Amino acid sequence: MLGNPNVGKSSLFNTLAGRKQKTSNFPGTTQDSHIATIERASDSIMLVDLPGVYSLNLKQNESEVCRGVLDGLTRLADFPGRKPDAIMLVLDGTNLLRNLRLAGEVLSLRLPTLVVVTMLDEARRHSIHIDADRLEAHLGCPVLLVSNTTGEGIGSVVSMLDRVRVSAADVPCEVSKLEHWADDVYADVASAPIGESRHDRLTDRLDRAFTHPVLGVLLFAATMTGLFWVIFSFAAIPMAGIDWLFASLGSWLTEVLPAGAVRDLLTDGVVAGIGGTVVFLPQILLLFFLIALLEQTGYLARAAFVIDRVLSPFGLPGHAFVPLLSAHACAIPAIMSARAIPDRRERLATILVIPFMSCSARIPVYVLLTSVLFPGHGALQAVAFTGCYVLGIVAGLGSAVILRGTILRGTSRPMALELPRYRLPSVMRAGRESFRRGMMFVRKAGTVILGISVLLWWLGAYPISGPSPAGETLRAQATAVGVEAPDRAAALLAQAERADAQYAAGRTFLGRIGSAVQPVFEPLGADRQLTVGILASFAAREVFVSTMAVQVAGTDDPAGAGVFEAISQAKRADGARLLSPATSWALLVYFVLAMQCLPTLVVTAREAGGWRWAALQFGWMSTIAYGAAAAVHAVLVVVGVG
Repeated sequence: MLGNPNVGKSSLFNTLAGRKQKTSNFPGTTQDSHIATIERASDSIMLVDLPGVYSLNLKQNESEVCRGVLDGLTRLADFPGRKPDAIMLVLDGTNLLRNLRLAGEVLSLRLPTLVVVTMLDEARRHSIHIDADRLEAHLGCPVLLVSNTTGEGIGSVVSMLDRVRVSAADVPCEVSKLEHWADDVYADVASAPIGESRHDRLTDRLDRAFTHPVLGVLLFAATMTGLFWVIFSFAAIPMAGIDWLFASLGSWLTEVLPAGAVRDLLTDGVVAGIGGTVVFLPQILLLFFLIALLEQTGYLARAAFVIDRVLSPFGLPGHAFVPLLSAHACAIPAIMSARAIPDRRERLATILVIPFMSCSARIPVYVLLTSVLFPGHGALQAVAFTGCYVLGIVAGLGSAVILRGTILRGTSRPMALELPRYRLPSVMRAGRESFRRGMMFVRKAGTVILGISVLLWWLGAYPISGPSPAGETLRAQATAVGVEAPDRAAALLAQAERADAQYAAGRTFLGRIGSAVQPVFEPLGADRQLTVGILASFAAREVFVSTMAVQVAGTDDPAGAGVFEAISQAKRADGARLLSPATSWALLVYFVLAMQCLPTLVVTAREAGGWRWAALQFGWMSTIAYGAAAAVHAVLVVVGVG
């Protein structure tokens, strides 16, 4: 399967392949190959989804991969090293003229070819009519018109492949004359409205606004702020419901289970740890849903055009926009997508700064800290949330300038970008994408975070300590005044329980680790509990919230309160607020800038070509995060924001 980028090729592949597909790398490259096998009654068909290319003759990794497969020089684990039996050439019906140049290059190879023209529904909506019979006569191979959205023609694709195997395609032109040739073919096979349509005029006006060097940036910032405001406003109700559900589950387990290690494990370890992360699932689902809608409308391509102007002065290519944008979902696939950047130095610079972009794993931490700072003020939370993303972007661009001016010195290449037509988004498609990513998050919460939560509970529960000396003294005082002042005695007993809890927490394995490392993070305003949360988050950023939930659920959780409320209201050993404004701001800055994701470091080492690059990435980001967070905390304390 071959075609230009953004022609619906991968969507067609996914439809034909269903779930029977696998992903691997082409030998000697970092380009992904998507392979699927379609089983039939008499035989099977293996589909190989090649990278999208504008031309087979470009000096880019994608073009080299495609040429290698078509020439029979590339072997895969399940794909033989010979020329393919047939080519499924995918063309965009709304941009057929531009696609015909690649069609001429492919057909000149004289391999059996099936041409599939996609986006048929979009073409009809814009009064573009394509004559399949005439196009078939010009191309010398079978042509099929399909729509990925409505499913029209999809059922005939596999059966048409049998037809193309019997004869090779034959295009009557030389490669050097493809542009002349493409114009003639398009003029004969396609009919479109004469003159500028009303839709085209609207498109031009929108493009002038969205791609304006100043207005475009402002509109992008406003769009992102509005997106986050919607997330905070509409996700509040389901978040409260999930928080209540886990709080009720913990209370129910406390009532039905006998006191002991099993009950503590389930309530303080499993329920508190998982609940502290799953509570943010509505916001994550809504974020992916809204981003999918923006992408389908065609707006994100306009945003890429605007951001390309922003990236160039910082030594990054326009090709870096897609990895940097996708990094806001997850840094791992974003780093892998940087493979499409042709220049090695530009690719390395992009890989090293990608983790500065705020990924979805940071969302639980951002939500917790911004909600603590601005309780009940969704607009202010949205502004602070946007500020986190902006800070990460600024830090990434600043780091890129340093990298491209020192160890990765070089000039940036210009970016060629196609602006797709504006389209009405599909709620169903956006919902499916959001659900898929949400389930990935849930599976992570059910495996990695569950395991970490159980480990943290064990470290925080053992060894078990007896009564504290301070608690014994307070109980003796309560006994002495119990008859004459019962209220005073009750208060002393409550203080004794808190003293025992603090004493026991400090003597556990987790408490000892936190106490030993706490001086390192003291400039950030972190006490022992927050230090443990920061240390645990090096495995995965979102673990910070579940770690704090595990630590406070057993001692600071008021009766009937949810995990989120428990963390927000938690106290330090001296009775002060755990998440004070200065500490919350410092931690927010720290988690925006810090490299705290071990899987990302592994992928960086693999994609960049060695652990020295991962070590550089970790050391640089950690230094920037620690210094900035300590400075923020110190300034806020000085000005009286304690």
